[in-house]
Amino acid sequence: MATIKRYYFYVLLCADNTLYGGFSTDVVKRVATHNAGKGAKYTKPRTRRPVKLIFHETFDNKRAALQAEWHFKHQPREDKLSFLQEHGIRLRMH
Repeated sequence: MATIKRYYFYVLLCADNTLYGGFSTDVVKRVATHNAGKGAKYTKPRTRRPVKLIFHETFDNKRAALQAEWHFKHQPREDKLSFLQEHGIRLRMH
């Protein structure tokens, strides 16, 4: 039986209270890569780490996951926060 490949759009809360949206086929491994300072350029600075996974969504195809990532990244912060609230994520900023 063939295994269905899954694609993920995910959102991280960075240590500096910024939000990062990404795409992966293995969210747990990708978050560990971000926390090791080897992920995206955005999460490399120590001021942004550690990062915390606060949301992820599963897709059956790569295109849909990449579209979700693109849409999230290209909106203002308040819209990103609204998106998260609509998905049951309540953030307490420190």
